[in-house]
Amino acid sequence: MIRSLLLILSLAVPLPALAHNVIAAVFPSGSDIEGEVGFSNGEMATDLMIEVFDEAGTKLGETATDADGFFIYTPTQPITHIFRGDLGAGHVAKVIMPASEVAALMGQEAAVSTASASAATSTATGAALAGLSDQARAELATMIRTELRPLRQEISAYKNKNNLQTVLGGLGYIAGLFGLGFYIAARRKMEGGK
Repeated sequence: MIRSLLLILSLAVPLPALAHNVIAAVFPSGSDIEGEVGFSNGEMATDLMIEVFDEAGTKLGETATDADGFFIYTPTQPITHIFRGDLGAGHVAKVIMPASEVAALMGQEAAVSTASASAATSTATGAALAGLSDQARAELATMIRTELRPLRQEISAYKNKNNLQTVLGGLGYIAGLFGLGFYIAARRKMEGGK
């Protein structure tokens, strides 16, 4: 009876998937949208076609990831952008950049409060960059973007690792409770048999 109960319980307990999760993110990068696509095991999606849609499902354009799993897309409209990449085997990367963020990177502030908050920042930044040529600014933006890429990858991997640790910890607690239950049941059986 106990063996049957154990078998039923072991089949009913959901097991964690051994596959890896898709990690995708987009963020403003100057007047462009930069994104990354990869897996939770650290492997990045290279040469992946990324399609860009609006909220109605109209295709706005496409781009592709580079050898490091990053892509760059230049928006032409201050609307919500949905980035989608099919990695095969049921893995689909989908990430959204809201219209307000797209409008901000295009220089079209969506809200008055955002405009006033960023005006002070842009004035200070503008004064510091006033002596730089357009080419120097573009090179500086490229350098900063390159330096931030590894940090973004580490943050994404860290978030996913903590989620996996939480799941595995929860399964450990469940297994421990079952073990404690079986120990108590065995003690009772031994004491009742005397």
